[in-house]
Amino acid sequence: MTSPTVDGAARDAVAQAVVGRDRELTLVLAAVAAGRDILLEGPPGTSKSTMLRAITEHWDVPFVLVEGNAELTPARLVGHHNPARVLQEDYSAENFVPGPLVEAMQRGGFLYIEELNRAPEDTLNVLLGAMAERAVTVPRVGTLSAGPTFRVLASMNPFDNVGTARISDSVYDRWCRLAVGYQSAEEEGDIVARRTGCGDDQGDRALIDDGVALTRATRSHPELRRGSSVRGAIDLVAIAMELQRIDPSAEHSRVVLDAALLALSARVGVDEASDATPERVITEIWENHFFSAPGGQRRARTA
Repeated sequence: MTSPTVDGAARDAVAQAVVGRDRELTLVLAAVAAGRDILLEGPPGTSKSTMLRAITEHWDVPFVLVEGNAELTPARLVGHHNPARVLQEDYSAENFVPGPLVEAMQRGGFLYIEELNRAPEDTLNVLLGAMAERAVTVPRVGTLSAGPTFRVLASMNPFDNVGTARISDSVYDRWCRLAVGYQSAEEEGDIVARRTGCGDDQGDRALIDDGVALTRATRSHPELRRGSSVRGAIDLVAIAMELQRIDPSAEHSRVVLDAALLALSARVGVDEASDATPERVITEIWENHFFSAPGGQRRARTA
């Protein structure tokens, strides 16, 4: 398989699977079409994997997903010999079990590593060698070369330092880097509508707008060190839709609060200096959204 080329029509076809992200999608397409590997930096839930999956589906190449963590050793990344067969047959190429790196290389796919900065340094060294040579040498197997459509893509959240390591300059030097931020409220609303099936009438659209507004407010609240991605809004709206089906007479704002507490409380991180709970902060955001006029007095807390 030869490396595909990209033109305007191809870009438009890929864009059908992505809400917004016109500039970012164009840049990612240009990088991978040029044979380059790319690092996407940004918070969770910002369509990073969605863009890459859309490209691989259009190109009809495999998408191999790996989660970066302390357990991603070089052996897990590259592969290993089947222990049972080794005892019977000794080491051979036939009893080698490919890891995600070798699988992506041999099939000419995209190897996508989530949370790159959580992977051990020795694993990154193996990965960088494969990126530089487009091949990897496996003991007792030989040198395995990559297909022309093989790319290494990775993501990382630069705002999360729990369990992460600093990425060295030598690692950065191997990648093209694209910073990806949160999308607009309108685009996030369209994502929620697409993922939940909500939004067919005016009442549904109000639910989407409320869910997106509450979710986005968590990203700037002074007592939160981490806000929710659009995934929180998707779950909030999906849960609220079910609550409305269970009790059609329930007050809209109360349904939104119950759904928000369920969908957002695990997705936000309270600042260590604050004594607030996630529930208290979410309730405050809900009250400000539904009951506070600019400059007015917010009503007493209800939870």
